[in-house]
Parts: sequence; C-alpha cells; structure tokens
Amino acid sequence: MAKRRISNNIRRLRFDHDEMTQKQLGEKVGVTRQTIVAIEKAHYSPSLEVAFQIAHVFGAPLEDVFSFQPDGAPD
Repeated sequence: MAKRRISNNIRRLRFDHDEMTQKQLGEKVGVTRQTIVAIEKAHYSPSLEVAFQIAHVFGAPLEDVFSFQPDGAPD
C-alpha cells in the first residue's frame, strides 16, 4: 500500500478546542461530517480552500494542521 504523504492533527486540535465534534467542524467549514472523517483519517486530501478554512477555525497556521512528506524524505 502506498504511504500517505499528507497527515494532519485535526483530531488533536478538535479535542483541544472543547472537544469539538466532527459535525461541528464540518458545519464551521461548510462540509459534511463524513468529509471531516475522511480528511482526519487521511483517506481524502482536502482542497486548499478547505484546508485553510480548517486551519482558520482552529486559529492555527496551515502547517500546524497539515504536514506533507515528500517522496524520498526520511521518516
């Protein structure tokens, strides 16, 4: 199976923000709860717009929410 190149800290950030639910985050961002689930599990990479909106909800820089691992980079 291919290694996931984009990871995220959404679950931790939700917990740190009064245990925000996936549904609440989805409503704030304008996507479904299922979309948040897929992004959080790294089964789906969000558009740049959605990624920035998620970061904005948490008041965090994009790099604190999402991480990118280029091909060939050490783990």
